[in-house]
Amino acid sequence: MAICGGVAAVGNGLVFLTAGFAKLRSRRVFPGVVANYRLLPEALVGPVAAVLPLAEVLIGAALLGGVALAAVPAAALLLAFAAAMAVNIGRGRAHIDCGCGRSELRQPLSRTLVVRNLVLAGLLVPAMFAVPVFGSVEWGFALAGGLALYLLTLLVNALSALAAGPLAVERNSR
Repeated sequence: MAICGGVAAVGNGLVFLTAGFAKLRSRRVFPGVVANYRLLPEALVGPVAAVLPLAEVLIGAALLGGVALAAVPAAALLLAFAAAMAVNIGRGRAHIDCGCGRSELRQPLSRTLVVRNLVLAGLLVPAMFAVPVFGSVEWGFALAGGLALYLLTLLVNALSALAAGPLAVERNSR
């Protein structure tokens, strides 16, 4: 259980860190991404867009630092993001950018991204209850597994973006 929790913490920690830093780099356009979801009152869009990247960076750092309690807000954010995406897909607004962090890789909303977030949140459950990994072998397994989870997440993101990109539209219109 400790290694599974460590894998989830490392993988999700890397996801949160990279997403948070990417949003900080794009902080001028990020309020527009938040507003596009049409879920918050206009007065909250700016504050949420300002705080969310910082929260993601802090959560990511805490997960990588072995703070088990960080898995709770991490899972809560992932579930909130999944719900926000699902609501907009249901509204027929799958064309908006998910705001997942990589500004150079625009990602329209998709069921794949909703499932990705649900899976990442579910993987954090063992991290909420796991005893921290202290042994070098266990930490090595957790680090390798977490890195693999992070790379798998990047692959899912890229495939999701490609599936919704102009090449997919051109291919499907033939």
